[in-house]
Amino acid sequence: MNQTASLSRVMRVRRVWDRLAVYLPLLLMAVMAMSTYWLVRNTPVMNEQELEDVPRHVPDYFMRDFSVKVFGDDGKLKSEMIGIEGRHYPDTDTLEIDQPRIRILGAEGRVTTAVAARGLINADGSEAQLFDKAVVVREASVNAQGVALPRSEMQSDFLHLFANTEQVRSHLPVVLVRGSGDRFTAEDGMDYDNLERLMQLNGRVRGVLQPPKDKK
Repeated sequence: MNQTASLSRVMRVRRVWDRLAVYLPLLLMAVMAMSTYWLVRNTPVMNEQELEDVPRHVPDYFMRDFSVKVFGDDGKLKSEMIGIEGRHYPDTDTLEIDQPRIRILGAEGRVTTAVAARGLINADGSEAQLFDKAVVVREASVNAQGVALPRSEMQSDFLHLFANTEQVRSHLPVVLVRGSGDRFTAEDGMDYDNLERLMQLNGRVRGVLQPPKDKK
């Protein structure tokens, strides 16, 4: 009698599990549908105005055969930039220029010029990233202490020029020509600080120094 009752209970349990197995996929689908509905209701949605306000990296205006001049607070010319074509990007507030030619007048009157195949200039013109056959030249001058500073020329496929601090940096191979023929090369770039009179050449460095000319 006990075996019959136990067998009957087992059969009832199996019938209950069989019925649950039939409805289990429907229950899971219902739970997933409710979860999806909750996520949709609670996910913030950007309106059309917010979507329009997100800046895209596309130019908002162009310039061709242009010249831009920057003046200091005293009204004196600080720099002049000339380009074949310029494209302004509002998301980064930068100006991309084809064949830029830059002329900077330093605090001591020393003239710095820069040319390249392409340039990327920031909003106030204090930084210029020069790409492909970039050349930065600092003309010879005499500083406030009466010390003669020789002409220097830097060449690379990338030069980062900082106009206000008179620094030039690069992470690519560079060539430096100074004075009457001194020549240095560095395979891993450089960090040049004109105000501090410091030049750091990175990687394998080679140099050729010309003997001083005899004064008669």
